[in-house]
Amino acid sequence: MKNFSIVGTRLAAAALFTCAAMAGAHAAPGSDFRPDAPDQHVVVKGDTLWGISGTFLNSPWRWPEVWGLNKDEIRNPHWIYPGQIIYFDRAHGRLSLHKPGEGGAGDAQGEPPELRMSPQLRTEALGKDAVPAIPAAAIEPFLSQPLVVEADELAGAARIAASPEGHMYLGKGDKVYVRGDLNGGSSFQVFRPGTPLTDPESGKVTAYQATYLGTVALQAPARGGADVHTFVVASSNREMGVGDLLVPAPPTPIRNYAPHPPERPVKARVMSIYADVAQAAQSQVVTVNKGSVDGLDIGSVLQLYHYGQTVTDPGSKGFLGLFRKKIKLPDEQFGTLFIFRVFKHVSYGLIMQVTEPVRVGDVANSPE
Repeated sequence: MKNFSIVGTRLAAAALFTCAAMAGAHAAPGSDFRPDAPDQHVVVKGDTLWGISGTFLNSPWRWPEVWGLNKDEIRNPHWIYPGQIIYFDRAHGRLSLHKPGEGGAGDAQGEPPELRMSPQLRTEALGKDAVPAIPAAAIEPFLSQPLVVEADELAGAARIAASPEGHMYLGKGDKVYVRGDLNGGSSFQVFRPGTPLTDPESGKVTAYQATYLGTVALQAPARGGADVHTFVVASSNREMGVGDLLVPAPPTPIRNYAPHPPERPVKARVMSIYADVAQAAQSQVVTVNKGSVDGLDIGSVLQLYHYGQTVTDPGSKGFLGLFRKKIKLPDEQFGTLFIFRVFKHVSYGLIMQVTEPVRVGDVANSPE
C-alpha cells in the first residue's frame, strides 16, 4: 500500500506484505491473498485501508499482521495517500510500493526493503490527506456524543439541581447548579437515561443508551457552605433541565484504527441496533454485551454469527409424540464487526461486511 509510514523514531515497512503460503514465511492464519487479486491498485480519495486490503486479501482486517507490524506499531499512526500505487509481487508473495523487480535493497534475498525518513519527506500536517483505516463518516457521530451509561455510573452521577432563575429548560450560556461528586472533573456531558440495554444471555439490564443533551463546564466548585457546584452550559444539542445527569467528557477519540483480534477470547452477543431498527446492514452501528473488562479495546475485530437455533430431533420418538429430544444447530458465520468505542461492559461496533442482516441476539466472537 502506498506511502505507508509510521510516525515515530522508525518510519519503516513500506507497506510490505508477506504470506506464508506464497513466500514460505510465517504469516497470520487467514492472511492469504485472494485468487483474483489484481497486479496493482491505485489509491484514490475515498479508499480505506480495510477496503484496499480487501482487494488483495481474503481477510482484509488482518492487514496489520500481514504488514508485519508489532503491537506498538499498530497503536501508532500510519499513512497512505491517494495517488500511490500498490503492486502485488507474486514471486515473493507480498505487496510493495515498488514494481516487482524494481525494489530497493533486499530484493535479492526476497526480503522487503526498509524506508527511512529523509529531509525530503514532508512532515507538516502528516496524515491530513491520508487514507483512513475504516469509513470515518460512519462512526464520527458515535465517538463522543452517543452515550452508554452503565448502572454504577447512573447511581453515582452528578445531576443538575437548579438554575439561578428557576428556568425549566436551559441552553448555551446559561448558568446551572450541579449537585454531586465531580471526582476532580471540570468538563461534563449532560445526558438523560433512555433505552435500556438488555443482555441477551442474562436477560438483565446492564446499561442504558442515553440521550445526549450537550456539555457543561465548571465555573466554580461548591464552597462557603453551598451544596452545589456552579456550571455554565458550553454547548447544547437539546434542551436540558433540572434532573438531567452528568458524565465526564470522554478523552479525545483515537482516530487511528488498526484492526486486531481481542487479547483474549471473547464471546459476545449483539444487544441493540442503533436507531432501534429490527435489522442492520453494512456500515451500521450495533452494541455488544462485552467491554473493556472482557478484553475488548478499540480496533478489536469480532466475527458475526447467527445464533444456532434449537430444534426438535426428527429421529427422536419421545413419549406419545411428546418430550422429543432437541438438537442445537451450529452458529453460522455471516460477517465481521469492528469495535471502535469501548465502555466497561458494553461496546459500539461497526458492521464491516455481512452477507445477511444483523439482528439483536446474533453472536460476535473472536476470530477463529
